[in-house]
Amino acid sequence: MKSKSPVKLSANMREDSNFSQSDLDFDQNHIWHPYTSLTNPLPTYPVVSASEVRLKLENGQELIDGMSSWWTAIHGYNVPELNQAAKDQLEKMSHVMFGGITHQPAISLAKKLVEITPKGLNNVFFSDSGSVSVEVAMKMAVQYQHSLGHSGKTKFMTFKNGYHGDTTSPMSVCDPEKGMHHLFTDFLPKHHFFEAPKNGFDEEPDEAELSQLAIFFEQNAKESAAFILEPIVQGAGGMRMYAPKYLSAVKGLCEKHNLLLIADEIATGFGRTGKLFACEHANVSPDIMCVGKALTGGYLSLAATLCSDRVSKTICEGEAGVFMHGPTFMANPLSCAIANKNIELLLSSNWQEKIEQIESQLKQELEPAQQFPSVKEVRVLGAIGVIETAEEVNVPAAQKFFVDAEVWIRPFRNLIYIMPPYVIQPEDLSKVTKAMVDYCHSIANGS
Repeated sequence: MKSKSPVKLSANMREDSNFSQSDLDFDQNHIWHPYTSLTNPLPTYPVVSASEVRLKLENGQELIDGMSSWWTAIHGYNVPELNQAAKDQLEKMSHVMFGGITHQPAISLAKKLVEITPKGLNNVFFSDSGSVSVEVAMKMAVQYQHSLGHSGKTKFMTFKNGYHGDTTSPMSVCDPEKGMHHLFTDFLPKHHFFEAPKNGFDEEPDEAELSQLAIFFEQNAKESAAFILEPIVQGAGGMRMYAPKYLSAVKGLCEKHNLLLIADEIATGFGRTGKLFACEHANVSPDIMCVGKALTGGYLSLAATLCSDRVSKTICEGEAGVFMHGPTFMANPLSCAIANKNIELLLSSNWQEKIEQIESQLKQELEPAQQFPSVKEVRVLGAIGVIETAEEVNVPAAQKFFVDAEVWIRPFRNLIYIMPPYVIQPEDLSKVTKAMVDYCHSIANGS
C-alpha cells in the first residue's frame, strides 16, 4: 500500500486562530461533522474563541450561544475557576491509567456524585462519554441479572421517542422507527418499546395509558434486564417533557417485576430541568444512573455511571467476580479535576433561582410563536425552550438566519430549541428567543 508523503505544516495551519480558505475547504471536503454529509455538507462557521456566553467567529462577529455547546457549558466559556483547575492539574499529571492506580481528583469527584445524586447511588464507574456510560449501564444490568442466575434476561424495555447515544447498545434502545438510527435496525439487538408518555409535565398521566404500561411489563419483564429511560425530558429523540407520575409508575412496575431502572440523566442532570437531577421531580431513586455532558462544564469529555449497593454487590458476587468493563481513559485526572471545580461552582451559585428566571422568561418570550401556523407546539421546562414546527426545518437556511441575528442555535428535524448557559443575562436570552420567534414568523410568511 502506498504511504502518504510527509506533510509540512504551512504557517496558516500552525496558527489556530487564523483560517485560510484552504483550511475551510479541507474542513468541508475531509472532516466529518455530526450528522453531516461529506458530499453535500452543511455550512460550518469558524470559531476562534469563546467567552462567557459568546462565540467569536473568525470574521469578528460574536454569537450568543443558546446551545451551551450541546448542553455542556452551563457556566459559559473561558471560566476562570475551571481554567485554573485545569492548569493546576496539568502541573501534576494529565492522565494515568486507572487500573491498579487511584488519584485524588477521582476520589473527590466520586464523593461529590454520591452525595448529590438520588439516595442509594453509592458506587461510581467513570467513563469517557455519555454514550459509553449508557453502554456501561446496560452491561451492568445484564451482568446483574446473570449473577442472579437469570442468564436469559438480556432484553431492555423503554419508551419510544427516546435517545441514549450513538454507540451500539445505546442505539438499540433509541426509537427504532422515528429515531436517528433506523438504518441500523437489522444490525441492532431487538428490545421492547412502549409508546412515549402522551401527557406533558404539568398534566396528569392518562390512566388507560398506565394500565397499558402495566400490561407491557407483564408481557416483557420475564426476558428483560431493566427499563431504561430519560427522566422527565426526552432529549434528541424529540425534546418532549412528560409528567413525573409516569416515572413513578415505571419505578413501581420495575420493583414489582424485579427489574432494574436505568435513568439516563446525561442531558437532564446538573440542574437543567429545575432540579439537580430530573428524577427528583418524581422523588425516584433509580438503580443505575448515567451522567455526562454538563459534568465538566463543557471542558472535557467525561461521564459516570452510578449504581446501588445491591447492583454492585450482586455483580461482584457473580460468576466473573468483577464488572467486565474498563476504558483506557477511565477517571482521567484532568477531566475529574475540572468536574470537581465545575460541581463546586454550580452548588455554590444560586443556580435554582437562575433556572427559575430562565424558565419564566422562556415561557413568556416563546409563547408568541404559538400563534403561527408553522408552529405545532411551544414547550418549556427549566432552562430548556422548544419550538416544534409543523414541518422539518431547513437547517442551512435557519442557521444563516440565526447567525445573521447574532445568536447560535442548532435546530434538528422539526425542532428549534435552546438550552442556554445558566449564566446568560436576560437581555442576551431575549435576543435568542426573539430570533427563534422571528424565524418562525419568517417561515410562516414563506420567506
